[in-house]
Amino acid sequence: MGNNLIDQKLLDSVMTVAAAAAQEILAVYDTDFGVRRKEDHSPLTEADMAAHHCIVDGLGCLDPAWPVITEESAKLPFAERAQWRDYWLVDPLDGTREFVKRNGEFTVNIALISDHDSVLGVVLVPVTGDCYFAARGLGAFKREGGGKAQAIQVRKRPTDHLVVAGSRSHGTPSTADFIQRLGRTELIAIGSSLKSCLVAEGRADVYPRFGPTSEWDTAAAQCIVEEAGGQLTDQALEPLRYNTKDSLLNPSFLAFGDAAEDWRKYM
Repeated sequence: MGNNLIDQKLLDSVMTVAAAAAQEILAVYDTDFGVRRKEDHSPLTEADMAAHHCIVDGLGCLDPAWPVITEESAKLPFAERAQWRDYWLVDPLDGTREFVKRNGEFTVNIALISDHDSVLGVVLVPVTGDCYFAARGLGAFKREGGGKAQAIQVRKRPTDHLVVAGSRSHGTPSTADFIQRLGRTELIAIGSSLKSCLVAEGRADVYPRFGPTSEWDTAAAQCIVEEAGGQLTDQALEPLRYNTKDSLLNPSFLAFGDAAEDWRKYM
């Protein structure tokens, strides 16, 4: 797929699909919903499945030739996936734990992957209507509620202290050690892919994740961070790539704004 096929019209269409999924999620959020447990003991609600079906149907109308991987349908064999050049990578409800806690810190994540790279990303917050979005060569933006979209960008490393985005539900000793080595810091604890989005909009300097995540957790936000001038990388500071192996698990990673900073020295 050439980048010339990624235009504002496609990006707008994906945001419309994400908004429709958000409405499905909110319809469940306002009820006394039940919670099941998946094989990995992570929570699953009817909102996850409602958003999944909404997004799969919506993206299928945009281009039926592009397959879709979502968190709720990710058991395709690698032998089949390996043939794909372009496909959608989706987390219908990122932050189900936050959804269950009813704290509003969950998102709809939709990414377009081409040649193993994230080239379009939409991260929408159902409760507020805030939407982060980006596409390769078009820049990164945030639209608050029903307001006007504003361009976003990462910030240079501040001289006094670093602002670190951290997980509200998935802290690890390795992450705590990394943060301690940063020196003076301010921690913002927040759920879902919003941590990477805080880096993209310059409200946080770095988001370290030294624990298990899946490819659908990072893909949409990676495009947003990169188009905002930042990076989302593994511990060798190489950008995350997608659909390159049998497992859909990510390595540990960092999302950071200032590429001039030597982040390796803190690991």
